[in-house]
Amino acid sequence: MNLPDPWKFFDTTYCISVDDRLDRREQVKKQFAAVGLLERVEFVLVTRHPENREKGIFESHMLCLQRALAAGAQHILIFEDDVFFRDYDSRALTMACAHMEHLASWDGLFLGGITSGSRQTEVKSLVRIKYRCLSHAYALNAPMARRIVREEWSGIPYDGLLRRMNGDFFAIYPMCALQGLSESDNQTVAIDRIRRLFGGLPFIQKMNEIYQNHKALVLAVHLAVFFVLGVLLYTLW
Repeated sequence: MNLPDPWKFFDTTYCISVDDRLDRREQVKKQFAAVGLLERVEFVLVTRHPENREKGIFESHMLCLQRALAAGAQHILIFEDDVFFRDYDSRALTMACAHMEHLASWDGLFLGGITSGSRQTEVKSLVRIKYRCLSHAYALNAPMARRIVREEWSGIPYDGLLRRMNGDFFAIYPMCALQGLSESDNQTVAIDRIRRLFGGLPFIQKMNEIYQNHKALVLAVHLAVFFVLGVLLYTLW
C-alpha cells in the first residue's frame, strides 16, 4: 500500500548552504534523495559572514523565513547543509504530521535537536518538547515565523532566539535528523573538541533524546546500580 507523502505537509523546504561549500551540498543532496525529499528542497546559498559566524547563521535563517512568508507558506521547513538522516520512518512522520494538521495551534516541529524536556502526545511518533538548541532540521508555523522575523540581531544565536520564544514545540519521535555530517565551520574549535570528547554531536543528540524520553527508567537503573554497589560494599566490609 502506498503511503501519503509526509513532506507534502510542508509548503516550502529550504536548505541553508554557504556558497563555497559545494562539498556539503553534494553530501546533503544524497541525504535528501534517500528520504524522498530532494525534489522539494530549495537551496538558499549565502555568503559566509566576514566577522561573526553566529550573525551569519541568524541572518540565513531569517532570510528563509522571509522568503517563505512572502510566498504565503503556512508550514516552513528549514535544514542546514550538515544534516543527515538516521532511522527515518515515512509512516511515523506521516502520522505525526497528520496529528499536527488537526491541532488548534502549534509553533514548531523539530526533526532533530537537543531538548531540556519531552513528554508523550496521543501519537507515538510525536512528542511535545522544551526546546534547548540546534536548528539544523525544524519547521515553523507561519504565526511563529512572523514573530521571529520581527527580531533583530542582538548578539543572541539563532537557536537561542528560538529557545527564548518559548513556543509550543513538538518533535518527531524518534528524531530522524542529526547534525554533524560534515566538520562544522559554524562553531569554535574548542567547542568541537569538547563535543568529540563526548562522542560527537550526533551521539550527544541521541543520548539527550534517550534521557529526556526515559528519565524514569534512567533514574531507576542508576538507583539499582547504587543499591547493588551499596550491598556489595556492606558485604565486603
